[in-house]
Amino acid sequence: MLILYMQALSIGKPDSRTALYRTAWILALITVGYNIIEGLVSVFFGMEDETLALFGFGMDSFVEVISGVGILHMIARIRSGQTNNAQGAQLPDAFEARALRITGGAFYLLTASLVATAALNIYYGREPDTTFWGVVVASVSILAMWTLIHYKVKVGRALNSEAILADANCTRACFYLSIVLLASSLGFEFTGLGWLDSAGALVIAVFAFREGREAFEKARGKACSCASGACNV
Repeated sequence: MLILYMQALSIGKPDSRTALYRTAWILALITVGYNIIEGLVSVFFGMEDETLALFGFGMDSFVEVISGVGILHMIARIRSGQTNNAQGAQLPDAFEARALRITGGAFYLLTASLVATAALNIYYGREPDTTFWGVVVASVSILAMWTLIHYKVKVGRALNSEAILADANCTRACFYLSIVLLASSLGFEFTGLGWLDSAGALVIAVFAFREGREAFEKARGKACSCASGACNV
């Protein structure tokens, strides 16, 4: 449905800017909604199957929701033509800065909890019951994130919007996290090595730390890489 909707838009035409901004809003809204569903499913099965990587992936999705609310607000300002400096750069306002600081703090807490739990799991030799649902969630997420990245970049380039392109780069970080989850989940399913699940959680913790740091940098109006690519907000 998303693909058909996007193909129906005249992307790149001068008279389509209103439609493009509306599409950017819809893409951000879909990102938030998807992360809520993904977080609920991942946390539930992560706890049910005692797979730390899937649980951490789900918690990361919930933190992304907080960030997504700030992004929705940002896009609303872009649509209304609000800017923060003479060059028209979209720097965070008070609402966005607050959301970014909350996001950054949540990512740091997630990092600490994942590192501590993964270390304990490795030390005591704990392993998940199964990582089947990690494979399922990661596979769906890879497809969903790839689609969102594709159209966010398309809309961002058509509007020449660094802010929307920055959002696409942050979605790309979620895409990489999905690959990490898939690799660790498949690794356990094929080998039965419990430490692979904890290793996947540790990699997710590294991403969470970087996203937390970049959230605080964006709150101060600095450039960020969103864990995967250059962006200037």
